[in-house]
Amino acid sequence: MKLIPLIQETLEFVRKRNPNEPEFLQAVTEVYESIQPAIQRDETYQDIRILESLAEPDRQVIFRVPWVDDKGNFQVNRGYRIQFNNALGPYKGGLRFHRSVNPSILKFLGFEQIFKNSLTTLPMGGAKGGSDFDPHGKSDKEVLHFCQSFMTELWRYIGSDTDVPAGDIGVGGREIGYLFGYYKRLTNEFTGVLTGKGLNWGGSLIRSEATGYGCVFFAQEMLATRSETIQGKVCTVSGSGNAAQYTVEKLNQLGAKAVTMSDSDGFIFDKDGISEEKLAWVMALKNVRRGRIKEYAEKFGANYFAGQRPWGIECDCAFPCATQNEISGEDAKTLIDNGCYLVSEAANMPSEPAAVDQFLTKKILFGPGKAANAGGVATSGLEMTQNSMRLPWTRDEVEKRLHHIMVTIHKNAFQTAAEYGHPGNLVVGANIAGFVKVADAMLDQGLV
Repeated sequence: MKLIPLIQETLEFVRKRNPNEPEFLQAVTEVYESIQPAIQRDETYQDIRILESLAEPDRQVIFRVPWVDDKGNFQVNRGYRIQFNNALGPYKGGLRFHRSVNPSILKFLGFEQIFKNSLTTLPMGGAKGGSDFDPHGKSDKEVLHFCQSFMTELWRYIGSDTDVPAGDIGVGGREIGYLFGYYKRLTNEFTGVLTGKGLNWGGSLIRSEATGYGCVFFAQEMLATRSETIQGKVCTVSGSGNAAQYTVEKLNQLGAKAVTMSDSDGFIFDKDGISEEKLAWVMALKNVRRGRIKEYAEKFGANYFAGQRPWGIECDCAFPCATQNEISGEDAKTLIDNGCYLVSEAANMPSEPAAVDQFLTKKILFGPGKAANAGGVATSGLEMTQNSMRLPWTRDEVEKRLHHIMVTIHKNAFQTAAEYGHPGNLVVGANIAGFVKVADAMLDQGLV
């Protein structure tokens, strides 16, 4: 795509201001290239300050997190909170505890979160945070000590009407509980400052399932544009964490067959499908025993491929649920050559630009992460609503609302893509729909 001078100038400005941050630059480039039709059509957005402002976080907080391990050794990690944009509502975005965490990754995630949250129709801004602390292999006591030290600094910058973090990679129910408990001690407030809380103290039903369920709901809507359903489809799934587990669960419920799951060591291929009973075993393996997916192959006689990702397996639909840039251009070619005609992203930016280009060129059904995986943050928003009302909703009520939100996101992206001359291109549709809403709010509030 030939870029107009305004986009070229903005991207050059962002590159100079953010050197050595490849993930962040990749995210900004992808969004700004795809919103060009909206910039060209409406003079309102032909002001470089809008694009520059959107790519600059409102606030970046970096802090030291000291803690003591079980051997009595003093440890130090680095904590972050990137508050990117609150034009639509309080900052909202997860906390990630993983050794790979750095400013580039958190800025890419926070930037994506702006548009993802915009698409949900709920009043939420975009943010992200976390630490290079890795909870894997740590005792509950060590995780508790770390979380309490982390919250000792973070509490100054968050609040139910200011910034509401959630969980992400490495931050599950245990970590959210420890963080919330210490926030409550520091502030003497019981408030909806974190989402992903326990069900008996302010959490929402379906929150754990929401990213995976929502991704499958989005795939259903894409298939419906071709008068098809997910029933009977053979599906490859990457990852074996929360998003992957509940993607497989919902696929099973709707009559599809998931045949792969993976972790950082490799992937398993079960030609008979990962049934409800097998999935329950995986959940125990990953959530309780913290084991490796290789054990599935040993238990159920499936094939195991060490050091590989599952994109060489023949399938109808692919659900990347692991991490950013897990589908390369070559992987995309293999998927398409093997008959895959739908990719729904449950992870954040899991497809490299070369892969996205191939998906769009071949006109397969492609659900970009900021639309397809918005179910997680949407249900976090529903948890915020329940906390504000001091009323819990039933499982059916929350899932019904989640389904409605995912249908609405697809409809909005699909119609916007057609309106701007790119029918079927949900990357363009989602990015423009999210951008226009945020940019208009910024202009209304004098934020540029």
